[in-house]
Amino acid sequence: MNPDVDAFGSRRSTVYAPEGIVATSQPLAAEAGVELLRQGGNAFDAAVATAAALNVVEPTSTGLGGDAFALYKTADGEVGAMRACGGAPAAATIENVREAVAAGHGAPDQQDVTDPENATMPELGPHAVTVPGTARGWEATVERLGKLEFAETLQPAIRYATEGYPVTEVVSAQWQHGEERFTDENARDAYLFDGDAPDVGQSVTLPKLGESLETIAAEGADAVYEGAIGEAIAAEVQSQGGFLTTDDLAEFAVEWPDPISTEYNGAEVYELPPNNQGLLALEALNIASEIDAGEHPYESADRVHAFAEAMKLAFVDGHHYVTDPEFEDVPDLASTAYAAERASEIGDEAIENPEIGFPQDATGGPPGHDPAEDADTVLLCTADAEGNVVAFINSRFHGFGSGLVAGDTGIALQNRGASFSLDPDHPNSLEPGKRPFHTLVPAIAKLDRDDWAAFGVMGGYMQPQGHVQVLSNVVDYDMPLQAALDAPRWQYREDGSLAIEERMHDGVATTLVRKGHDVGVLPPLLFGGAQIVRNDGGVLSGATEPRKDGQVSGY
Repeated sequence: MNPDVDAFGSRRSTVYAPEGIVATSQPLAAEAGVELLRQGGNAFDAAVATAAALNVVEPTSTGLGGDAFALYKTADGEVGAMRACGGAPAAATIENVREAVAAGHGAPDQQDVTDPENATMPELGPHAVTVPGTARGWEATVERLGKLEFAETLQPAIRYATEGYPVTEVVSAQWQHGEERFTDENARDAYLFDGDAPDVGQSVTLPKLGESLETIAAEGADAVYEGAIGEAIAAEVQSQGGFLTTDDLAEFAVEWPDPISTEYNGAEVYELPPNNQGLLALEALNIASEIDAGEHPYESADRVHAFAEAMKLAFVDGHHYVTDPEFEDVPDLASTAYAAERASEIGDEAIENPEIGFPQDATGGPPGHDPAEDADTVLLCTADAEGNVVAFINSRFHGFGSGLVAGDTGIALQNRGASFSLDPDHPNSLEPGKRPFHTLVPAIAKLDRDDWAAFGVMGGYMQPQGHVQVLSNVVDYDMPLQAALDAPRWQYREDGSLAIEERMHDGVATTLVRKGHDVGVLPPLLFGGAQIVRNDGGVLSGATEPRKDGQVSGY
């Protein structure tokens, strides 16, 4: 990691704007969103333009080969959600993947496996590729909720891809870290320059990706699912030993699920339902409310302990139960009555080896990943003077996803299928058409009668615990938006340890150790990337993540 971006000292203020506002992790992408607002678009048009631009200017973290989700409140007062999340290929059975892995077909991280029974779900290669939802998610958002034509929202991204842009600090560091994932020549040709990732400030073009974006602008998202781009995606996966077909792509459809919600300290918080992590955030908030976590002094170890314990129990439950609800029943983890039961387990000492709350025969949650590996996502938040408020999130899971790029399209394919298990008794077991456990969770909150916020925190399993921390900073401790994002964070990690930022308040780490926590200090980039915008009675404001290259743009 580039040492120049391992630390930060934010001196930013909350940004205010009269007509529209965009917050995201890369300045050029934020400007793309504002460009569409100036052209007469609304917050939904701006969201898609920003997401498409991030596909180009932050290609380490997002792209057309991934999935996309949104939570929003419209000018008419509707609270809704968009889910563009593809499932496993029709031929991707546990048996087929095990046999392919054992035969050495398309599992670069498991080349020593010869017995199919010993195979685990690969993190790289064609078997980790699920149907990408991004293109249809973008198009559906604009057609259903925007004011402009879909093609118009892609123009800034096309311009950046074909005319070029200088690479920012955090993106350069991620690019250099991610280049080792490129497992075929298509990927190296599309995303390396004379064989190397770009340096900070180096101007680059992505002409193959730009050509694909131009095709989508001309033909619509069907180019990815029923046209030449889709054929290239399927051919790439199959050439590497995978099972994705053009039929799998053509059958994909965007969903509009009902959001799930809970009330926390007067705020109504909305999240995505399963197969996403939204339930984890709501359960943690409910438990935190039961134990009055937000009543502790902000700089105290008691505050961190209380919220982290609530999050710990939510993770144990969520990682056991959350999966595609069309394949497995998911219990109501967001029930306040259930939260009261779970809250009774929290005391002054850290809980060791917490158990799931609802009994079930199957064991375990999704296969484990280091949260540091999952910090490759983009989040953007937009709002406009009409009253639309949007949180939009887009990702390929790990940086550059599966390591595969589809032919000459410049489209890097996601590895979201790595979240499946090859254990048939596992709630998140691989099945044809099944959607994997998904980390991506945008959020919105009604803070008061005419006071709405859209927010989120990028970064794998950091996302729901980032939601809890940012929301608490705003509603429990009355922080301005930028201060709420600047504040030092904690992170409950998969190995049971509790990480804190080195800027955490004096004495907190020592006291947490005394409470039984295994405490470690990690650099800022591993604590996620938050964005937030707000419409408070017509006053638009926003803040961006100081741990990223972020920017808030308004007009």
